[in-house]
Amino acid sequence: MEHEAEVAHGEETGLVFHPLDQFIVEPLFGDGPIHWYTITNVTLWMAIAVLCIVLLLVVGTRGRKIIPTRTQSVAEMAYGFIYKMVEDVSGKDGVKYFPYIFTLFLFIVFANFLGLVPTSFTTTSHVAVTAVMALAVFFGVTILGFVKNGAHFLDLFWVKSAPLPLRPVLAVIELISYMVRPVSHSVRLAGSITAGHAVMKVFAAFAASALIAPLAIGGMVAIYALELLVAFIQAYVFSILTCVYLKDALHPSH
Repeated sequence: MEHEAEVAHGEETGLVFHPLDQFIVEPLFGDGPIHWYTITNVTLWMAIAVLCIVLLLVVGTRGRKIIPTRTQSVAEMAYGFIYKMVEDVSGKDGVKYFPYIFTLFLFIVFANFLGLVPTSFTTTSHVAVTAVMALAVFFGVTILGFVKNGAHFLDLFWVKSAPLPLRPVLAVIELISYMVRPVSHSVRLAGSITAGHAVMKVFAAFAASALIAPLAIGGMVAIYALELLVAFIQAYVFSILTCVYLKDALHPSH
């Protein structure tokens, strides 16, 4: 009844919009319940993102010309950009983990940009997707820290430069901060993407009103341009935080 009243009111005012409907997970075939094996719109657009990565890195660089094509240039620039970031942040010994970080970056950046295509689905707007990546990083660097350093990995939580009476308190704070890493790592990405797309949906709905259509369209164009920037920045932030966590695992001493 409430939904019908809302629709009726929207028809009277000329504005009916539900900004969060664009994030609903739906099966591609049929209307039944969604199980872990169900092919959904999330599955489809994740597969498209992977396909785009393959086209860029495999098909686009297949010729390996001395004078690179545009596609090869983009692939080489992305490779060099992330490689330099991993080397600068994690150090020389962190470079061996570059392929994993590069894969994370490409997947996130392609998923973000594909989500800006009209009628598409933004997979990184779901915490379920970003949390899997964040937890993989969290458990990966934690296991690596203990394998590389043994019990000395716990030095990460023991601030030797602080006065001795404060060290136990700081150790608890450092431990809590460490444990919430996957939460902040995943929610930052999902929240930023969700907020931007919801705002664009609101502006698009207001564009249906003739009185404010010019302002709404102008606002939508501005938000879309901002989202293009956010799509890249959020992929970069996720990747550089991964490098920071990797550095902590390789060099845990304060």
